[in-house]
Amino acid sequence: MRKTIRLRSIHRDSSSHEAGVSLLETVIVLFVLGAIAVIFLTGMTISSKAAFTTDEQATAENLARSQTEWALNATYAPEATSYSSAPILTGKDYSGYSANIIAKPLHSPDDGIQKITVTVSHSGKQVFTMESYKVDR
Repeated sequence: MRKTIRLRSIHRDSSSHEAGVSLLETVIVLFVLGAIAVIFLTGMTISSKAAFTTDEQATAENLARSQTEWALNATYAPEATSYSSAPILTGKDYSGYSANIIAKPLHSPDDGIQKITVTVSHSGKQVFTMESYKVDR
């Protein structure tokens, strides 16, 4: 009879020990899954910001190129310090963008060459700048 009692007591001890290990394993697994979730969400946030910045830069560069062509095709004005910007397309892609075109003579007195600087802003923040030269022809 003692053998039976002994086996039951050993069985009870091992089952309570296994429950403790299971709880510890569960806590470790939850910790690891939480860490993976945080890393994944951080990566998604960084990726989303990078995509927005890349889109903003590409749109600003496209707008700066068209504004530069607009200024280069305008009539040369030796006394000009700026040129009016081309109309910016309407729509969600160009919403919040603005352009400023500044003209400075390359030499003094003006010998027919101006440095044209186009600055593109998005929501009041300067995003892209492009420079070119305009010649009086």
